Amino acid sequence: MKSTADTAGATGKPGALLHRVAERGRKPVSFVLNGQALTALAGDTVLTAVLTHSAQLRFSEFSGEPRAGFCMMGACQDCWVATESGQRMRACGTFVEEGMRLVTGAEAPV
Repeated sequence: MKSTADTAGATGKPGALLHRVAERGRKPVSFVLNGQALTALAGDTVLTAVLTHSAQLRFSEFSGEPRAGFCMMGACQDCWVATESGQRMRACGTFVEEGMRLVTGAEAPV
């Protein structure tokens, strides 16, 4: 992934933190993020799936600042997201699944 235009079907929007480059051969996976239907690719973590559509993963409950969740080793607290039913998960270590319904709280600081 690089900060350049997407060349595959699972686009990164303008303002997204991650943009796909030359992705081919992975199956699209549909998921819902904060009520919006989106697409990722099979094998993406939730973190990757979200950041190809957004500039942040969520807002910190401590400072209210936007967080991207990039520790990538499960040690920080920056990548927690939840399903619409309330199940919490680390976005960095959870693979996106077809039909996942995620809530990040990224639409407004708490």
